[in-house]
Amino acid sequence: MKLFVVDAFSDKVFQGNQAGVVIVDENNEFLDEKVMINISAELKHSETAFVKKGKDENSFEIRYFTPNSEVDLCGHATVSAFTVLCNEGIIGTGEFYAKTLAGNLKVIVKENVVWIEMAEGKIVREFNYDEVLEIYKAYGLKDNDIDKEIKCCIVNTGLTDILLPVKSREVLNNAIQNKEEVIRLSKKYNVVGIHMFYLEKSKKATAYCRNFAPLYAIDEECATGTSNGALTYYLLKEGLIEEKDKNTFIQGEAMGKPSIILSRVGNEGRIYIGGNAVISITGKLNLT
Repeated sequence: MKLFVVDAFSDKVFQGNQAGVVIVDENNEFLDEKVMINISAELKHSETAFVKKGKDENSFEIRYFTPNSEVDLCGHATVSAFTVLCNEGIIGTGEFYAKTLAGNLKVIVKENVVWIEMAEGKIVREFNYDEVLEIYKAYGLKDNDIDKEIKCCIVNTGLTDILLPVKSREVLNNAIQNKEEVIRLSKKYNVVGIHMFYLEKSKKATAYCRNFAPLYAIDEECATGTSNGALTYYLLKEGLIEEKDKNTFIQGEAMGKPSIILSRVGNEGRIYIGGNAVISITGKLNLT
C-alpha cells in the first residue's frame, strides 16, 4: 500500500496542515481498526485518511484516524486524499463523492483547489454566561477578552466544535490552553474541540482562528476544514457574512505554520470548504 504525507491548505511544502494518506489497494478491504490507529500514531500527524475505491462510479470510501481514535470526518485530510488521488492519476478534475462516517459528501476537484461539501449545519447549543466564562478561563481569558457581539456556541457541519469568539487578534494569539481543562470541557459538552476565532472581515481574512482538540491527542491544529465549515455556517446564520461571500480563514499563525482555508456557500445552501495541497513525502507501507 502506498503512503503519503501531504501539506494541506498550503501551496508550499512544510507549511499548512500535514495529513497522512494511505491508498488501500484495489479490491482490498480497510485494515483492522487497531492497525489504522497504529499507523496514524506512527506518522504522528493529527489525522491520517485511509482511502479505497467506492462501489459507485466517482466515489471513494474514506476513514479518518487520529493517533488514538477514529473520527467521522477531517477536512484537511480529505483535501489531502483527493490531491493524492489526482496526483497518482486515479482521478482527474471533476465531481466526486466521499463516503464518510459523517455522510456522503460531494468533492469538487479543480486544477488548483479541492472543494469539500460539509454535512448539513446545525447549532447544537448556546451557552449561558457562567458556562461561557468557564470555557474562556481554560485559556487564561477573562470577561474583557470576550467578543460579546458574537455568541459562544456548539455547531456541527460534520464534527461538533465549540466556537469561541475573542475580541482581538492579540487575545487570540496570546491565549494559553489548559490542556486538562479543555479535555474535561470537551467530554462535558461532547465536542471534538474548541475553535477560537477573531472576526476580522477584511480583504485579507474573514477571520483568524486557532483550533484545539486535546481530547483526540491534537493539542493545537494549524488548519481545520470542518471547524471553519462550522464557523462559516454560524456566521451566515447570524448575518455576519452573506451567501455570495467568498471567505478566507487564516489559521496556524501562533504555531508558525499559517494556513489558508477557503469557504463558500453552494447554490443549495450547503457549506463548502476549499484549499490546495502539496505532497511532501511518498512511501510504501510495510506491514510484514
